[in-house]
Amino acid sequence: MLKEFQEFISKGNVIDLAVGIIIGGAFTLIVNSLVGDIVMPIVGMAGSADFSNYFYPLSDAVTAPSLEEAKKQGPVFAYGNFITVVINFLILAFIIFLMVKAVNTMRKKMERQKAEGPAAPPPADVQLLTEIRDLLARK
Repeated sequence: MLKEFQEFISKGNVIDLAVGIIIGGAFTLIVNSLVGDIVMPIVGMAGSADFSNYFYPLSDAVTAPSLEEAKKQGPVFAYGNFITVVINFLILAFIIFLMVKAVNTMRKKMERQKAEGPAAPPPADVQLLTEIRDLLARK
């Protein structure tokens, strides 16, 4: 199994790229949910309950308390949504960093195992005990 994984990592073909893109798209949905449903409410407890409604009206005609209604009334500078996207990006970047670090660690481990060569044969007494065990198991 280790050899198949090593071949998978070292092989660069279109199928692997497509699988990576599909998994990345699904992973983005997970991170968006993590940020929107878990992180932002906790961060929002320090200030208000929802960052997505932070905005600055660019027109005197905008008087609505929520971003959705304010966009209907006129132009707004929606900085709360930007804060959410930045937090989303930082979480995603951190997770990708951890994944790359783990893959690099596995590669180094596989290269060390490859450089060491095959494992040394067991000592003579262990071989003898193994043969005795096998003979007893046949009877």
